[in-house]
Amino acid sequence: MSPPVAPPGWSRWLVPPAALSVHLSIGQAYAWSVFKPPLESALGLSGTQSALPFQLGIVMLGLSAAFGGTLVERKGPRWAMTVALLCFSSGFLLSALGAFLEQYWLIVLGYGFVGGIGLGIGYISPVSTLIKWFPDRPGMATGIAIMGFGGGALIASPWSARMLESFGGDSTGIALAFLVHGLSYAVFMLLGVLLVRVPRHAAGARGTAREAPTGPQVSANQALRTPQFWLLWTVLCTNVTAGIGILEKAAPMITDFFADTSTPVSVTAAAGFVALLSAANMAGRIGWSSTSDLIGRKNIYRLYLGVGALMYTLIALFGDSSKPLFILCALVILSFYGGGFATVPAYLKDLFGTYQVGAVHGRLLTAWSTAGVLGPLIVNWIADRQEEAGRHGASLYGLSFAIMIGLLVVGFVANELVRPVDPRHHVPAPKEAAHVERQQSDSA
Repeated sequence: MSPPVAPPGWSRWLVPPAALSVHLSIGQAYAWSVFKPPLESALGLSGTQSALPFQLGIVMLGLSAAFGGTLVERKGPRWAMTVALLCFSSGFLLSALGAFLEQYWLIVLGYGFVGGIGLGIGYISPVSTLIKWFPDRPGMATGIAIMGFGGGALIASPWSARMLESFGGDSTGIALAFLVHGLSYAVFMLLGVLLVRVPRHAAGARGTAREAPTGPQVSANQALRTPQFWLLWTVLCTNVTAGIGILEKAAPMITDFFADTSTPVSVTAAAGFVALLSAANMAGRIGWSSTSDLIGRKNIYRLYLGVGALMYTLIALFGDSSKPLFILCALVILSFYGGGFATVPAYLKDLFGTYQVGAVHGRLLTAWSTAGVLGPLIVNWIADRQEEAGRHGASLYGLSFAIMIGLLVVGFVANELVRPVDPRHHVPAPKEAAHVERQQSDSA
């Protein structure tokens, strides 16, 4: 499948909606916590067990992005979006079968493994293309698309909750909800497949002008040999771990925090909280990433990590005494979580150039895989152990929040150590030119 080349006069503003159609769909992953309570009830699972499909999905996101990044760069966004559509929708269909048969391993395989591959390929599918379309505003461009991934739960959370109310919270009702998700997202993602285009110069169309990349250019393989890559890996991993620790367990967490108060949180209100977090996640992706175009990537990550640690501290100390404080701090943390994802492609572009930025981004997303295990594991495992010890309410999360604060401090220090890439890692101009010529020949 050749990359679809934009015809003369094609508006670059048609590309972000194509990316959004994919990212809004795969962003459903952030609404997984809505399915946790019914799955635990219907299949007799613990909190740690019910998190497994989500954890595996995030692991596969990072791995498929890392191993498929170069392939996505070569075959183009339409191929990548098609693969994402097939895997993500098939994952839901397998999960529907697993729920209907009450075979939890099929849900893990479908949603976590197969769907996770769709998450990874779909996530990176538009990033390189958007940076090429918007070289003047890379933070804003990637923020628009990646905003969709954060905002997916804003749609999926109330939608899923309503379906579970209509179909029932037993295994059959969960299966029907998964089935509707799989079919609906297939149709919506198809819009992106049909609409996406690459710039004529990037596709190497004959007779078009070539735009030589400016600034430092580093290959994906060489980037792995730089300290900057691993410092950014640490920054992303810690920021994601802190955010995902709240997001994955959002619905039961807010219920636990106020279970012993005079105003407990209902199931419907908890689902609304998940939707609010999704809105903050989405707003942070476009708002903070656009701000990074003005104040710089390092400064914006200082905000994410430093203020994020302060927000966790406030929740740990005072969260169970004030719902507004708990919600506000959680919303800020999730806005930083989303902003971190949307800003990192532009940070990579600043450090490594546009030469193979999509492939470098894919490799960096292994940090997300690690965080996808660490965040839910820290929060769920500690909460399960605390519950076994007879604790309840906010005390289930005190230790895990302290760990999150420590991780954010580590990420803050790593960000401070980031420096420009040493010129010895740059791709020589003749080699870069040959690579561009080869890409043009392949796609012409």
